[in-house]
Formats: sequence, structure tokens, C-alpha cells
Amino acid sequence: MEKPVRIEIEAVTLEGVLGLPEQAKGVVIFAHGSGSSRLSPRNTYVARLLQGAGIGTLLFDLLTSEEDRIYEQRFDIGLLARRLAGATQWLAARPELKGMALGYFGASTGAAAALQGAAQLGSAISAVVSRGGRPDLAMPYLPKVLAPTLLIVGELDVEVLQLNRQAFAKLAGEKELAVVPGATHLFEEPGTLEQAAKLAQNWFSRHLG
Repeated sequence: MEKPVRIEIEAVTLEGVLGLPEQAKGVVIFAHGSGSSRLSPRNTYVARLLQGAGIGTLLFDLLTSEEDRIYEQRFDIGLLARRLAGATQWLAARPELKGMALGYFGASTGAAAALQGAAQLGSAISAVVSRGGRPDLAMPYLPKVLAPTLLIVGELDVEVLQLNRQAFAKLAGEKELAVVPGATHLFEEPGTLEQAAKLAQNWFSRHLG
């Protein structure tokens, strides 16, 4: 079901993992947060849940290992959004995925890249989910996001929850803000990551195909 892939974008090679269940109803591309990678255990958990629901996944590194050593580049949302768009084009060009609905799942700063990318790609993206994200870092792009968008935030992640509420108000399309009780920023409390993953699964199942 899963296989390693290499994606050529902007003269760099980015490592990824593509998971395709049989008769997938769509594919979700993951944009991880700063300091994380395609091997993020939290994103991997969400990806496996999506695969179990018949949804394909692509987890990939938005930065090379050399680029990731430069702290500022981890927060270069424009760069991350371009890499995400490049991975989207790479995925859409694969013959076995022709015409398949695409979604974005972003965590932390990756959520801003996902929303900026969705705004720029328009109807090419069918749904967006942010988990513990920073959608406020893509504030100018939020009114242009056409894809139905779900923002998932931990109840105890007080500052990020406030930033998500501000960003939520700027989103013009179909949207929902889900607050997970008892969860902090990384959803480390028992059962909270499972709740967030299930919310994401339901959202993508509804909007992809």
C-alpha cells in the first residue's frame, strides 16, 4: 500500500511516502510543521487512518535536510506553499491518479502553506484540514480559499486557538472550527490525537469524491 517516492521540485529532490489503497476515492497531501518531516508519527497516524477509509496519502519533506538546517526557511510560508504546489502537480500527473480529488492536511506552519496553496490552486483542491495549525500565517490568502476547510485545535492550546478563531473569520467558503477537549498543541493527551484524526477522516470522506 505504501511506497517511497522522490519528487523533483525547484531543482531539489524531496523524499516522500505515497500510500494508495485500492479504489482510493482521493488523495490527501500532508504539509508538516517546522522541524518535522514525512516520518512524523502524528501525521503517519492520521495517514494510516485515512488509508483505512479508502483515501490515499502523500507524506513528503517540504525541505531538504540542508534547507531544514536554516531555521528561517522552516517559516518561509511562500517557499513551503510552492513546494506543496509542486508536489500536487507531480501527483496529479501520475496516470493512476488522473482525475482523482486532492486534499491538503497541514500541521503547525504546514497548515499555512496548505491554505496558501489551496488559495492559489483554486478548485484543484477539494478539501483542507489544519491540525494545531497556524492559518493566521496565511491570512491574506484565506478569503481566496475555495476548498471546504476544517480547523482542528486543542482546547488547551489557548494562543493558537485564538489565532485560529481570527483566521476562521477570514475564510469565505465552507468551514468548520473543531475544538478537541483537553488537548494541548501536540495532541499528546490520551485519546486526543485519535479524535483529531477521526475529525480529519470524516471531513475528507465527505469532500473527496
